Amino acid sequence: MGIFGGLFGSKSEDEGSSSGIPWVALNSVDQLSTIKAASNGRPQVIFKHSTSCGISRMVLNMFKSSYGLEDGQIDLYFLDLLANRDVSNAVASEFGVVHQSPQLLIIKNGVVVLHDSHSAISDIQLEQYV
Repeated sequence: MGIFGGLFGSKSEDEGSSSGIPWVALNSVDQLSTIKAASNGRPQVIFKHSTSCGISRMVLNMFKSSYGLEDGQIDLYFLDLLANRDVSNAVASEFGVVHQSPQLLIIKNGVVVLHDSHSAISDIQLEQYV
């Protein structure tokens, strides 16, 4: 793997299947009502990721390396923007946020309590929201 592959990761690493993060694939607009309802019990997190963007991949890798929550503290959804553009558009509309990539949204009690994008995602401390 070249120097940039080491920094940005590879496409096969995008969903973090080996990262230990309990991702739930977000690939249907219908899931948004489930996310809203579930947010009344515990925080719901959506990570919007562009699989063709090196910056998005780098931010995802940084997120994976700093993730330290226990199973069951949050529900963490992974949205592949290229494969699910309609879902991404629905997220922006449903939760009133401008689309960005990469982007992380934290939803509690049916509303977005925090969202950020790009390198600012690394500053988010999910522990504060559980």
